[in-house]
Amino acid sequence: MSRLRVLLRTTALRLSALYLVLFALCAAFLVFYVTAMSERLLEQQTRDAVTAEVSQIENIYSRGGVNGLLRALERRARQPGANLYVIAGPTGEILAGNVASLQPGLLDREGWTGEAFRYQRYTDESRKESHVALAHVLVLENGLRILVGRDLQEPEKFRVLVRQALVVALGVMGVGALIIWFAVGRNALKRIDRMSDASTRIMAGDLSQRLPMSGSGDEFDRLSESLNAMLERIEKLNEGLRQVSDNIAHDLKTPLTRLRNKAEAALAHKATNAGYRASLEEIIGESDQLIRTFNALLMISRVEAGAAAAEMSDIDLSRSVADCVELYEPVADDQALKLEADVPPGIHVSGNRELIGQALGNLIDNAIKYSEGGAIPLIRVTLARRDDMIVLSVADHGPGIPEDKREDVVERFVRLDESRSKPGTGLGLSLVEAVMEMHQGALELRDTVPGAENNRGLTASMVFPPRSA
Repeated sequence: MSRLRVLLRTTALRLSALYLVLFALCAAFLVFYVTAMSERLLEQQTRDAVTAEVSQIENIYSRGGVNGLLRALERRARQPGANLYVIAGPTGEILAGNVASLQPGLLDREGWTGEAFRYQRYTDESRKESHVALAHVLVLENGLRILVGRDLQEPEKFRVLVRQALVVALGVMGVGALIIWFAVGRNALKRIDRMSDASTRIMAGDLSQRLPMSGSGDEFDRLSESLNAMLERIEKLNEGLRQVSDNIAHDLKTPLTRLRNKAEAALAHKATNAGYRASLEEIIGESDQLIRTFNALLMISRVEAGAAAAEMSDIDLSRSVADCVELYEPVADDQALKLEADVPPGIHVSGNRELIGQALGNLIDNAIKYSEGGAIPLIRVTLARRDDMIVLSVADHGPGIPEDKREDVVERFVRLDESRSKPGTGLGLSLVEAVMEMHQGALELRDTVPGAENNRGLTASMVFPPRSA
């Protein structure tokens, strides 16, 4: 009983009940409308048939007189399923015909009798039966009155049959609607219960739970799909936050320890002003590295949270790439590297200029860092179209990244150089991936020289989706 009360409170069931009431009203209106139209149609057909027969009788009378008319009416009255025929005198007494008695005063007025009237007629066993009919009265020149009518028993049966059929159909449809109403409401309640159970587990802290989907593509599935996407995003952000906490505890412990050791060494030994200055400069350098690390973390968090999405606009990517390459050319020259660019003009994307520039700068900086001492001192930046996509690539000829490590290097603080011999925070590719996710694009990593054992190089590509119309 309690489940039934819960079922009756569901929105789906209330909507179903509303539609059922509207359906019942429309069906009832249809019953009365069809019945009324059937009655009108049958009455009109009756009137047309009687009018046609009156016209024939008038022609018979004009050609054969009273005798011819009497013979014709007598012949017609004896036919199976004959209409009503009455010949009455000027005072209304019935002289001949197939009718036993009529309502008083029915023959007093010429023309249609108006509404249907009751009469009695003889059966085959010479018994009288009461019927309802519609008739037309014709007054001849000699005062005789001729009544021609049609029995309404068959049309009445037809009208009752139509009404009964419509009522039965309405009843069947009503029962079917109630069954569907109950089934739909029960199914909706079960799905809501499953969603509530999943929500309870999610609120308890299990963010790996997802709202169930039936695969029907209805509004419940669309809602579950949207909420699951939101949960996936929240889980990813929480996982990123946990990783940041763990990585900060591990990766920032070393530079903080170095800072403390340098400060302690400077205080423990007698030194000149120049010595203190050198120690302070080293401490400032370590502090700057820490600040850069925190700035990179803040930038990644800002991008992943979508805070920069509102700053998107149409940008000339060709010009931005050319400016960035020009900025890094002196840095590449200092490392005896050649930085080339193949950037056709006029390529535009919708995005955040600052973040795209930061991401491209990270890729070029990594390429310069890991191309030192390589067999081919060349770094190539290309911008091209691939199908409907726009691909911005930075290719170097350094040691490259093994294929089984490419998913790991985009995680925060992950560095393949475990000895930390090269400067860096391990956040560059994480920022690039976050920027591309915000732009609904992707970061692709592949070998510059496929199949090479050494110096295979790395080509990092930022793939932008087609611009919205």
